[in-house]
Amino acid sequence: MPDASEIAFEDLTPGRVFDFGSVTVDHDEMVEFARRFDPQPFHLDEAAGKESIFGQLAASGWFTAGLWMRLYVDDLLLRSTALGSPGGDEIAWPAPVFAGDELFASLEILEARRSSSKPWMGLITLRAWMRRGAADSEDVVYRARFTGMFGSRDQPRP
Repeated sequence: MPDASEIAFEDLTPGRVFDFGSVTVDHDEMVEFARRFDPQPFHLDEAAGKESIFGQLAASGWFTAGLWMRLYVDDLLLRSTALGSPGGDEIAWPAPVFAGDELFASLEILEARRSSSKPWMGLITLRAWMRRGAADSEDVVYRARFTGMFGSRDQPRP
């Protein structure tokens, strides 16, 4: 397992961008997720997908969010002082996702502030997104804004 102190609050400065690489959407995983958590017909059935506004079987937005989360955990959280998240204020799926799509995940640090009640912890406002095609593509399929809590390197937790 990576060193969990490699990235701390002090390293998460506004403007910093992390690129987490890509994932290819697997048809069977996409349908299994929908079957279990979001069983709308256009997520489960090829014919229903063709008749939908998507024109084909489409992934659940929550599945797409889960794909992003996995890359975030693997590339950043497991090597950081992450303490969880109290939530966010935006989540969007501006374009549908389909089996076989290659999605590129990124994260930008928007704001960083030290907690006034817990000075050993920082609150980071994060912008997440995934693009279809290439890492610099304009085809955004997932976008979110939330707060992450990270431990400080210079003020250890009591």
